[in-house]
Amino acid sequence: MVGAVLCDCHARRPEHPNFLRYVSARTGGQSHRIAPTFKIIAFRYSLKRIRCELSAFSEASALKNNRRTILANKKQTYESDVIIIGGVKDSPELALSDWHSFAHFEDGDVWPRKWAEAYVNTSMEMIFHWLNERSVKFLPLVNWPERGLFQPGNSVPRWHIAWGIGNGIVRAILGHLDAHPKRKNLQIHFGHQVNQLLHTNGKITGCAGILEGSETEFTASAGAVVAASGGICGCDLSKVCQNWGEDWGDPPDTLLNGSHRYADGMIHDQVEKLGGNITHLDKQWHYAAGIHHPRPNREKHGLSLVPPRSALWINALGERIGPVPLMGCTDTRYVVEQICKQPGKYSWQILNWKIAIKELAVSGSDYMTAFRYKKKLRMILDVLFGNKELVNRLINESGDFVTAHSVPELVQKMNQMDNEYEMDAKLLESEIRAYDNRIDQGPAYFNDYQLSRIANFRTYKGDRIRTCKFQKISDPKAMPLIAIREFILSRKSLGGVQTDLDCRALTPQGEPIPGLYAVGETAGFGGGGIHGKGSLEGTFLGSCILTGRTAGKAIAEGT
Repeated sequence: MVGAVLCDCHARRPEHPNFLRYVSARTGGQSHRIAPTFKIIAFRYSLKRIRCELSAFSEASALKNNRRTILANKKQTYESDVIIIGGVKDSPELALSDWHSFAHFEDGDVWPRKWAEAYVNTSMEMIFHWLNERSVKFLPLVNWPERGLFQPGNSVPRWHIAWGIGNGIVRAILGHLDAHPKRKNLQIHFGHQVNQLLHTNGKITGCAGILEGSETEFTASAGAVVAASGGICGCDLSKVCQNWGEDWGDPPDTLLNGSHRYADGMIHDQVEKLGGNITHLDKQWHYAAGIHHPRPNREKHGLSLVPPRSALWINALGERIGPVPLMGCTDTRYVVEQICKQPGKYSWQILNWKIAIKELAVSGSDYMTAFRYKKKLRMILDVLFGNKELVNRLINESGDFVTAHSVPELVQKMNQMDNEYEMDAKLLESEIRAYDNRIDQGPAYFNDYQLSRIANFRTYKGDRIRTCKFQKISDPKAMPLIAIREFILSRKSLGGVQTDLDCRALTPQGEPIPGLYAVGETAGFGGGGIHGKGSLEGTFLGSCILTGRTAGKAIAEGT
């Protein structure tokens, strides 16, 4: 009997030829049934949709239990969250307290709470050691995002960045699978679009769909089906807007797509039709510093910047957003919420060359090349002398960047862009002058919250090397001035298929649906919403590994 099917709504061949050696494709004919010689099938995204990959590849650990596996991949960083590592004094109790502080769990969030507790208590064994055994290494300095504004976030640094980032992790795991003694049990099928989950006598028994680009149908039967199709924050963004959180008002007119083109919620709809409980889709994790992708491959394709802490965050009129100044690495959800209250629901960051080369980064391996290709010397030089290559590339490639040597010239260029509102040059100049004057007063007299936060950030060595020391904006030695127009960028679904601690999909009454499992973002990263309203960061990919491994173990043991 076939063991399990991991379902994604599509599967395509990846573009990178080096990965084709992992593929054993079995397609052809006008209609076909995938041969019942395997035990687990995985219909997954491919290499650029890293979160979903990890769920599928982790679930493939059932190979060691003599389960045969098929991964059917779709075209298309890793930051693991390890609770105790690198000399940081931490504990599961502290981590769980911080988790709850950001999650704001509701009274009925039984399974999300249980999954959060499972994460902090098992992350060393289930995530860190598992990756380490597959030759995944981490950068020596641990990042410290989401420290919190009005409530505690990460009390200590926890965000571990993998050397080689997402691309490196996938290569390491694929290499491990390729060398597995039961490698023959693994097949990978591309070009399969799953449109339907099959059921017999109340039990999920497989899936069906078509070969992409044709009318050829396929079916796959199994003893269990694992939904691993990502979230709802991609495609045409219709699901995002339909489930937009009330705290944010109406969705922005310009909402950029920072997720996958196939993250459309199709599998969520299929699970719901079969009686599954889909929860918390209104809880979404978006980013505030999105720009239009210089080389888009889909409508509204966006690129997520890591916001420089020393930049001023300005609204469309030229006012510094406040009264609490917005900053990155504090509370992402709060920043998004505040920008959604501004005119036009978009923003600007005002900085200069000196700030940009030290603090500006991009959440994407195509731009963070030193990390992706493991260029240690290049990374060290970028840290010591600034990442000039990245900043020049963004200035030259992005239509959302403008530069100038004076504020009036900068505003003139900003207003020449296609903006909903016109920037007031005098207002912006006064905001910059006021901020710079506070810096001139010296640290002993700082009464600006942003400067106080920068002083606090710089006490940690991991942040000190990436944060300027109270850098003024209008500094003649730091020119040119840079203005970045930024939009809300969709990213991750915090809700999804509700699951128990064996990753079994549940009904609204809390009963498992026989034969149906869900992992990764499809399951809200665990339990239909492991992060509640907000994440401590680094826990998304970690949750994909945790849920993927848990599902594989449950299926192998017949749970």
